[in-house]
Amino acid sequence: MTIFPADPDLDAPRLELARLRAARGWSYDELADRSGLARRTLIEIEQGRTIGTLKTWHALAHALQTPFDELLSALCRRHDQPGSSRD
Repeated sequence: MTIFPADPDLDAPRLELARLRAARGWSYDELADRSGLARRTLIEIEQGRTIGTLKTWHALAHALQTPFDELLSALCRRHDQPGSSRD
């Protein structure tokens, strides 16, 4: 029997990004300068037009001084994290 993982909440990381950026009072330009990413890329991620790459999220985590896993753990907010449920 194949057990499929729960669907990730693909909106959650972009919403977390927007929250963290707003909490710091940073514009898209400020985050672009700090992360080395294009302003357009940041806008497209926050507006849900693209999901970004691992390299993009790595740069964002460093720019925001937030652990990488905290940014992406939002993917599992609607279900148990891997390893947290009993088998």
